[in-house]
Amino acid sequence: MIRFATIGTNWITEAFIEAARKVEDFTLTAVYSRTEEKAKEFAAKTGAKQTFTNLEELAKSKDIDAVYIASPNSLHAEQAILLMNHGKHVLCEKPMASNTKEVKAMVDAARRNDVVLMEAMKTTMLPNFLTIREHLHKIGKIRRYFASYCQYSSRYDAYKQGTILNAFNPAFSNGSLMDIGVYCIYPMVVLFGKPHRLQANSLKLESGVDGEGSIIFDYGDMDAMVMYSKITNSYLPSEIQGEEGSILIDAIHTPTKVEIRYRDGRIEDITVPQEQPPMYYEAKEFIELIKNGKRESEINSHEHSLLTIALMEEARKQTGIVFPADE
Repeated sequence: MIRFATIGTNWITEAFIEAARKVEDFTLTAVYSRTEEKAKEFAAKTGAKQTFTNLEELAKSKDIDAVYIASPNSLHAEQAILLMNHGKHVLCEKPMASNTKEVKAMVDAARRNDVVLMEAMKTTMLPNFLTIREHLHKIGKIRRYFASYCQYSSRYDAYKQGTILNAFNPAFSNGSLMDIGVYCIYPMVVLFGKPHRLQANSLKLESGVDGEGSIIFDYGDMDAMVMYSKITNSYLPSEIQGEEGSILIDAIHTPTKVEIRYRDGRIEDITVPQEQPPMYYEAKEFIELIKNGKRESEINSHEHSLLTIALMEEARKQTGIVFPADE
């Protein structure tokens, strides 16, 4: 059994635990929170045997093999490096960290300590993303990748009333690109690698984060366009256009229906059943890496995480979105 601790007591941590419990070798041993009250409350809810309010004590614990980190983005690097320096494997929520410098430091720590570090990007582990990779050759020469993820944030109403919650606070390295846009960019990087250049636009809110934005990536013989927002909704599917046909994806962040529309009018449904909750697949991949003595995922690799954060950092630079972590 791989004995897990979690950092973060929000809904995403609950969803991870619920999904990971379906993986045969997962067991939840401990939860961490800054306050004892919240740690005990979350442990009672999730059935964890131990609670921690001191991160160093968690890192030193002999009862824990791996840690799932779902704290604010600005804390990821510091927490992950401390844990890895004590031999813990780390599954870190997306985005991996605030900027390229932090992700590089995390990767260095993973290699130095011979532990697994993986970004918890669920999309690229899902059965219907793997089916896209498998069938990509059928649409011929690829000319365009288009991904849209626009989801009105429940926290935006509070923002408009003058309350700046974490989601719209640059101190936590947040905003639309970091929370939502990453779901469009990471799959693009896995499928097509590094673009030659990018051109970014965004709407900068008064708090200093972006409310929405769009980026065009130049790949030479194809282009890629992503749109993301936390202040509007979109109902557009995402699409990969080839000279022989196009792959339509219902939702880039969690694809559940995928079909190829060929130029000759044929439609091929390439959807595969997703029998488990979305976060099950990333948990399974992470646990299998540990059990097999591997140190990084082929899909959610260090290289893909580094490239994704570098592209996001360049987009922020072009649009004037600066975090305290950058300085």
